[in-house]
Amino acid sequence: MLLLCGLASVFLAPRFICGDVIYSIPEEMKRGSVIGNIAKDLGLDLTRLSARKARIDTEDNSVHYCGVNLNTGDLIVQERIDREALCSKKASCVLKQELVLENPLELHRVNVRVQDINDNSPQFKENSLKIEIQESTFKEVGIINVQDRDSEKNRQVRCSIQQNVPFKLVPSIKNYYSLVTTGQLDREVVSDYNITITATDEGSPPLSSSKSLHLSVADINDNPPVFEEQSYSAYVSENNKAGSTLCSVTARDPDWRQNGTVIYSVLAGEVNGAPVSSYVSVNGDTGVIHAVRSFDYEHMRSFQVHLMARDNGSPPLSSNVTVSVFISDVNDNCPQILYPAPEGSSFMTELVPKAAHGGSVVSKVIAVDADSGQNAWLSYQIVKSTDPGLFTIGVHSGEIRTQRDISQSDSMKQNLIVSVKDNGQPSLSATCSMYLLISDNLAEVPELKDISYDEKNSKLTSYLIIALVCVSTFFLTFIIIILGVRFCRRRKPRLLFDGAVTIPGAYLPPNYADVDGTGTLRSAYNYDAYLTTGSRTSDFKFVTSYNDNTLPAEQTLRKSPTDFADVFGDSDGSPEQCSASFS
Repeated sequence: MLLLCGLASVFLAPRFICGDVIYSIPEEMKRGSVIGNIAKDLGLDLTRLSARKARIDTEDNSVHYCGVNLNTGDLIVQERIDREALCSKKASCVLKQELVLENPLELHRVNVRVQDINDNSPQFKENSLKIEIQESTFKEVGIINVQDRDSEKNRQVRCSIQQNVPFKLVPSIKNYYSLVTTGQLDREVVSDYNITITATDEGSPPLSSSKSLHLSVADINDNPPVFEEQSYSAYVSENNKAGSTLCSVTARDPDWRQNGTVIYSVLAGEVNGAPVSSYVSVNGDTGVIHAVRSFDYEHMRSFQVHLMARDNGSPPLSSNVTVSVFISDVNDNCPQILYPAPEGSSFMTELVPKAAHGGSVVSKVIAVDADSGQNAWLSYQIVKSTDPGLFTIGVHSGEIRTQRDISQSDSMKQNLIVSVKDNGQPSLSATCSMYLLISDNLAEVPELKDISYDEKNSKLTSYLIIALVCVSTFFLTFIIIILGVRFCRRRKPRLLFDGAVTIPGAYLPPNYADVDGTGTLRSAYNYDAYLTTGSRTSDFKFVTSYNDNTLPAEQTLRKSPTDFADVFGDSDGSPEQCSASFS
């Protein structure tokens, strides 16, 4: 056969193949490795290989991957054989070579089939992966592309993701995987994820590679502001200055940027019928609450306001909280004395029985204080008295008692000045005067004078004296006028009488009636007076009576002429007749 092959190579064509041999080797064999003994496999004499200058040629004459050892006839590896470099897009990889013998020319086909080994790990297409996704959404995050340059089973890749992350990989098309969420993302819990994706092929041994994926969770306004406390209490002393700080509130919003920016405001409402904004205000940025006005504990001891914390998201979210403001008392009110009446009121006097024994209650000072607590605890003390050892006062009760029995030597008029003091800091006080008369009744008092020592009572006395003088002057003037009128009236009848004889033509009404409602007798009486000249007696006869129950219908009063003369102005005792009436 070799002879025929030699003849054919000479006479027929220069590319006539006399024989072929196929070898199968793995890629990446080391240089100098023996593929096979080509002389033996082709039945060639070793002496002839050297003499005929045997060599291995490739089809493209570019790279000589194999060579022949002319001494042994072995086919050896001369260059690194990389299957992925030679046959990246082919399912099979075969190095087609020829064994060339010269003199005469002889060709033998040598095919070296390169088998794949798992020498390439999977590779991610993207160099770096950065993804941003909004929270509170379920959706596909991204697409992962993984390639492996090996073939067959070595090319098959599985991707996996670490545990405890809300993501998973779902195979899509060949070598593509979808990264999707498995739960709701919450930026306020985890704002960033560093995810490691591992790709492993099916080779033996398997090769793998990893890729880190940085995922940022974008914020949405899904959290309202939350106050640090469920309710707040503020304590302030009364008489505070307007603008003083009461307390501060704080609300947190875990959202980001404008979604987490908190603005404070006072909700509309009323406190004691007035707008709440006239009582307090709040700093919209800091949450510090200020008093708008000065508070008075005696008018209002506490009130409530409602605050709102709102974020700046779209749409905005908010929450409310109640702030209770408690006003504490300060000692700003003096004790108010209810009894005895304050100075300037009507004059008041207490009677103390002469038989009062030591320890007897004779009076009591009653006082109140508008403050509260110890600021309203009152204590009583006698600061001045007419007789210091006669009376004492209960420190807390205000009861005035005698310290000893009343004696005859004690002054009838007793004046006590009592001080009422509270227990505040500093303490405030008020004073009052007690006027006591040691007597069983007012009839025993010869005169009741004002015994106060203050200027007001002295002024009152002056006013009373002036009023008394005015009334007395008016009364005396009225009496003088009346007497003058009567004197003029009594002078007219003298012209009608002449001695003891009755003047003819003179007329006196027999039944003259005088009714005066201001007299001591309440009924009117008519009477006739018979006056006899020279007689020492006269008859005074009542004729009729308007009230029979007061006097008898007819009575005679005897009166001396001198008396009648004094009455009617006639001193000589001449008989006269007149009518008069008593009422």
